[in-house]
Amino acid sequence: MLVAAAVCPCPPLLVPEVAAGAAPELDAARAACTDALGVLAAARPDRLVVVGPDDGTGPEVYPQGTRGSFRGFGVDLDVRLGADLGTEAEPTGRELPYGFAVGAWLLGRTGWADAPVEGIGVGEALPADRCAALGRDIAARAGRIALLVLGDASACRTLKAPGYLDERAAPFDAEVGRALAAADVTALAALDIALARELKVSGRAPWQVLAGAAEDSALAGVLLYEDAPYGVGYVAATWS
Repeated sequence: MLVAAAVCPCPPLLVPEVAAGAAPELDAARAACTDALGVLAAARPDRLVVVGPDDGTGPEVYPQGTRGSFRGFGVDLDVRLGADLGTEAEPTGRELPYGFAVGAWLLGRTGWADAPVEGIGVGEALPADRCAALGRDIAARAGRIALLVLGDASACRTLKAPGYLDERAAPFDAEVGRALAAADVTALAALDIALARELKVSGRAPWQVLAGAAEDSALAGVLLYEDAPYGVGYVAATWS
């Protein structure tokens, strides 16, 4: 049963060591993510499932303890998913993608020790119906399930954005913010996959997993943060 969800952006720049001198520019986003994780802890889950963007189609499972790092950004910083709990076997296989590494960093920063953690990666090509089905499967697990949903909105909000300026980006992001604030699973499920890809949206598939998981939950949404620093849309919200 899904009891709570937190939606957080996951750019590596959220990590102060990566952002360096620009770190203060995302202080408000970091604070919102901390508040969102606090809502998850307050829900007393039996398990936390972290859903985020992945390079493949997915779903790709990342067991508790999976390692990640920010060495690709020139920062000597390693993380592990739910490492503080130490309750599950040492995993093998590939490292966490950068979005998941940010999620692991957020959990470590807030001292998450409230429930075991599992990561599930979903790619930008995963169809909406498969995302919804995955979400339903997660919500149907035994016990109290919480979701940490990672992903960014469009990367095309300004001329200097990674995807350059696209006039469709701001309306797309506004609809995402509205849907997350209202816990509108229908609107999230209806997000246009092709448009999301064109706008370089990494959060589309994770948000649609959330929509599937929350179909019968009657959770209420609260929007904690919405902005577009560096021309990229970042949104933080809670459903509880």
